[in-house]
Amino acid sequence: MAVRAVRGAVQLERDEAGHMDEQVGALLTAILERNSLVADDLISVWFTATPDLHSDFPAAAARGLGIVDVPLICAQELDIKGAMPRVVRILAHVETGLSKAGISHVYLGATGALRKDIAQ
Repeated sequence: MAVRAVRGAVQLERDEAGHMDEQVGALLTAILERNSLVADDLISVWFTATPDLHSDFPAAAARGLGIVDVPLICAQELDIKGAMPRVVRILAHVETGLSKAGISHVYLGATGALRKDIAQ
């Protein structure tokens, strides 16, 4: 088993806690499914949110999925002029047998434009 990093992002339609929970939960679920991972494979997860998101902690979505024994942290993205608004990003460190090239990075919806080089 190797330690690998998996990236992902989702853009929210609005800044509401329930919507954030739903969208971030969908992103985290997609990351796990597309990489054939289970919660026990997670080492740690970083969540970042753009400065226009205030309704909840993105990590709350992971806890809602039952991911309770994994270190999670939330941070704010840089406030860059012209950046895509209402975006939550994930950087998950995992244990997996996948090679670096075999990792599926998940950018849902419009966020695929953020990393065309690695978006699946």
